[in-house]
Amino acid sequence: MYDEMLIPYDGSDEGEMGARHGVELAAELGSAVHALYVVDLPGVPRALSIRDNEEKIREEYREHGTQTLADVEEMAAEHGVDCVTALRSGSVSEKILSYAEDEEMDAIVLGSAYYGKLGNVLGGTTNKIIRSTTIPVISKRMDADAR
Repeated sequence: MYDEMLIPYDGSDEGEMGARHGVELAAELGSAVHALYVVDLPGVPRALSIRDNEEKIREEYREHGTQTLADVEEMAAEHGVDCVTALRSGSVSEKILSYAEDEEMDAIVLGSAYYGKLGNVLGGTTNKIIRSTTIPVISKRMDADAR
């Protein structure tokens, strides 16, 4: 049913919770996972761009993404799950959706933070993904106490 599952992971606590859930689910189902990290630098203040070399900042994000993906690879290896990694740049939700569609993922598994009632109304990346795709989305939300 879910032969190929996408696990978008940003290195956050809620992201780790989602990645771990996705890897464990993949192990149970005999699925493979695709770990995706998206580098997104929208709205970088002009002063920051002038002060620091923007390409240097992007490279630091790419290095962080590479390490983050290695963490998912390690989780997958511990559970005997095949793992493909990918690093993309751009809008997080758009890149997650395009990767899932382009690679014909059977499911998207991700973690979601608890932002309180107002945060749930405004929505975040997880809500954008759920509202924008026909691919099944499995979301594991962090509880208020874990925040």
